[in-house]
Amino acid sequence: MANHKSALKRHRQSIAQRLRNRSQRSAMKNTVKKLHSAIESNDKDAVRITLVDATSIIAKTATKGIIHSNTASRTISRLTKRANAVLLAG
Repeated sequence: MANHKSALKRHRQSIAQRLRNRSQRSAMKNTVKKLHSAIESNDKDAVRITLVDATSIIAKTATKGIIHSNTASRTISRLTKRANAVLLAG
């Protein structure tokens, strides 16, 4: 454990940041799961709405540095591709 006053403060800050990052990442994963379930059920309205939410949350987590920007782009691309397959299916 740290002994200096500044190191103790840094430790407290890192714990708070870790909790914040975990909640953001968890929210992102839950939204992605919700989109996957909407895609599986072929509910076009739910897919359309959830895709917008998922894209927004993934982009925000990348902007905040919680996930890498390339990971966010790849995830958004793959989700959009799967969602469009459902939306464009006759």
